[in-house]
Amino acid sequence: MKKIWRHLFTTPAAAGAAAVTLLLIVTAVVCEIHSLSCSSREVLPVWERICTAPYAPPGEGTLLGTDYQGRSVLLRALAGTVPAFKVGIVAGVISVVIGTMLGVCAGFFRGKIDDLTVWLYSTFASMPTLLFILSFALLAGASPELRSFLEKTGAVLHIAPGALAVYLAIGITGWVGLCRVVRAETMKLRESAYVNAARIAGVPSFVIIFRHILPNVRHLTIIYFTLNFGAAVMLEVLAGYLGLGGSGNIPGWGGMIAAGQERLWRGVWWELGAAGALMFILILALNLLGDSLRDALDPRCG
Repeated sequence: MKKIWRHLFTTPAAAGAAAVTLLLIVTAVVCEIHSLSCSSREVLPVWERICTAPYAPPGEGTLLGTDYQGRSVLLRALAGTVPAFKVGIVAGVISVVIGTMLGVCAGFFRGKIDDLTVWLYSTFASMPTLLFILSFALLAGASPELRSFLEKTGAVLHIAPGALAVYLAIGITGWVGLCRVVRAETMKLRESAYVNAARIAGVPSFVIIFRHILPNVRHLTIIYFTLNFGAAVMLEVLAGYLGLGGSGNIPGWGGMIAAGQERLWRGVWWELGAAGALMFILILALNLLGDSLRDALDPRCG
């Protein structure tokens, strides 16, 4: 951890990316707390309240103008950080857990487990991601058992069931790259001297995995989690743009971009511009942060 903090503080790009990411995290937390408070009091959040005339340009009553209902575009764009971070965390955790576990088991045990894992990630890699997300979202709506699970889990996480289905689909498809890298790294670690010594000493395989293998692939999981976070945000925005999911009483950047696109012919550019700019800033910061973490943690980049 000291190496990570030293690298972040001594690299301007990394420090800036970390500061921007932290600022957006604080924004998302504040918006989520406000949303929960408004839900409990049964009042509209600030981003749903009409503040001035519809389609007011930036500077006339609000900093970034208003949408077709007269709601503040700036507040709605800032609220969009909530679904962005939720999909990043949910999908990132799912993809990291699946990719790490499958990669470690395939690289360590080899044989049929390795063959099955290679077949699995080859199959998932060949599937169109957006088509899988669409199919999974439709399946979630058609299956009573899955819909019930999404409703109960979504109530705990404060995520709309449709949005949670999209998040799960993104996580299920995002583990392939990490699995390949972890599998290759585990194969190398499997032949190391300390692993062979533990095996000769009669240490159980799962103890070797948790004591010697997983700590040595931890840097890969951290790097890929950061990079997959940005990819998950882009997929969630794309799904929202196509009308999939839905974020409840919290607006999403995809929906804002889709709505703003329809009004460009009227010269109303600020709704699309605000959502697109915030998405760009977040993903750029996450990519810079991921590159910095790779430089700090991956010995091959040292």
